[in-house]
Parts: sequence; structure tokens; C-alpha cells
Amino acid sequence: MPWTEANNKLTRTFKFNDFIEAFAFMTKVAFIAEKMNHHPTWTNTWNTVIIELSTHDDGNIVTDRDHKLAEAIDKLV
Repeated sequence: MPWTEANNKLTRTFKFNDFIEAFAFMTKVAFIAEKMNHHPTWTNTWNTVIIELSTHDDGNIVTDRDHKLAEAIDKLV
């Protein structure tokens, strides 16, 4: 499922085989987000991770920073 842009957020749902795979993915995303100093809003339930991106410093809208983080996340899957 690709990223969708709605309500001033980029959103994507990621499905994995199990919780361990989902959590490992989140750990990899965390390192990228920290390096970029741009942190997602996300949820995790068992094998599913939902990520929402918006730039809080610019009024909670989607900016180039969000698209760059989305691209980096996509390279993980």
C-alpha cells in the first residue's frame, strides 16, 4: 500500500509476518528518523505498523521533510 496524503498527513500502513518483524522495522525507522531529526507519529498492533508524517514546526502540514522521510522508510521494505 503506498503513502496517501490527506488531512495534512502522509500515511502508510505496513504489514509484516509477526510482531517481531514489525518491531524490527520500527527500530530501523527510529534510527533514520533520529538521524533526520524528524519523528513520525505511529502505532503498532501485532504485525501492523501505521505511520503518519507531518511537519510540526511548520504547522502540522506535509512538507518536503515528510516526503524525504517517507522515501527513506520505503527503502526499508
